[in-house]
Amino acid sequence: MTNLSYLATVEGYFDIAVVDMILRLCAATVIGMLIGLNRDVNGKPTGMRTLALVALGAAVVSVVAVHFEDLIDHPDALSRVVQGILQGVLTGIGFIGAGVILRHPKDMSVSGLTTAATVWITAALGIACALAAWHIVVIATVLTLIVLIVLKPVELMLVRLLGSDETVEDIRKDNEG
Repeated sequence: MTNLSYLATVEGYFDIAVVDMILRLCAATVIGMLIGLNRDVNGKPTGMRTLALVALGAAVVSVVAVHFEDLIDHPDALSRVVQGILQGVLTGIGFIGAGVILRHPKDMSVSGLTTAATVWITAALGIACALAAWHIVVIATVLTLIVLIVLKPVELMLVRLLGSDETVEDIRKDNEG
């Protein structure tokens, strides 16, 4: 009874490469949603859906290029494609980030820089998910959430201790808006 050919294997039902791709894309989407949730809670212009789409879009571009048929047989071509992905996506995503940066002409202050940075890091995390760099994904996601959640009150406290009242007010305005 060792030959049980009538039992299907997982490989018989699922193409493991497709399942792997789905997991990579889902991971990117979930990470974008987590970072976006922080932005939603803080009333920022980009939120869960926007950052989920940024991460997913970066992951899709990366997965499509890296999984292009026969590319794995040509390491130089694969290297150039990965370099092009990194340059193209991260440069292009800067345009979305630039859209959330505002300069207030009245007091010459700038707001939205942290939101723009979250758009950029979310795209980078999407690329990392697509390339299955899981250790980097986990570490970078945790560090991103620490920066967004934990450092906000720490920054305000340090500025109160070391800065002027005007600087404290600027930080408070940035955290509110």
